[in-house]
Amino acid sequence: MEYFLLITGFVFMIVGILGSFLPVLPGPPLSWAGLLLLYLTKAIPNDYWILGITLIIAAIVAVLDYVIPAKGTKRFGGSSYGIWGTNIGLVVGLIAPIPLGVIIGPFVGALIGELIYNSRDHKRAVKAAAGSFVGFLASTFMKFVVCVIYFGLFLMKAWEYRNSWF
Repeated sequence: MEYFLLITGFVFMIVGILGSFLPVLPGPPLSWAGLLLLYLTKAIPNDYWILGITLIIAAIVAVLDYVIPAKGTKRFGGSSYGIWGTNIGLVVGLIAPIPLGVIIGPFVGALIGELIYNSRDHKRAVKAAAGSFVGFLASTFMKFVVCVIYFGLFLMKAWEYRNSWF
């Protein structure tokens, strides 16, 4: 059972890191689940502080993943139409069968939303769409950093107690 939990936790860590780039997969929550599986082994003593703090961070990052692209749109001069376009474009990009739909979707959604709001100001629409793209990149980077830190915690704890499994 110990090896099953350890290997499954490791797989969750890898999938969590991939999920930081693929919005279909919730990266930080999956990485946290990998940490939880590690702590469920008998070899690793439970540390509720680490699990609690990392759970809170994973939840905050999961929420911010949806907020940051919309805030990026607004920061770059987008209207509420652009923010709605970003969110709708993100959802469409997730279900669209085209490669890189999750990157193109928010950008195109913000662009269309801004063009609906003011069809004459193309420069502003492109600027707001660029803000959406910057927000998406910032969100992806934040998720990646959190997942890599969780993976480092996983490896550190697994290495620290490696003699307990043999």
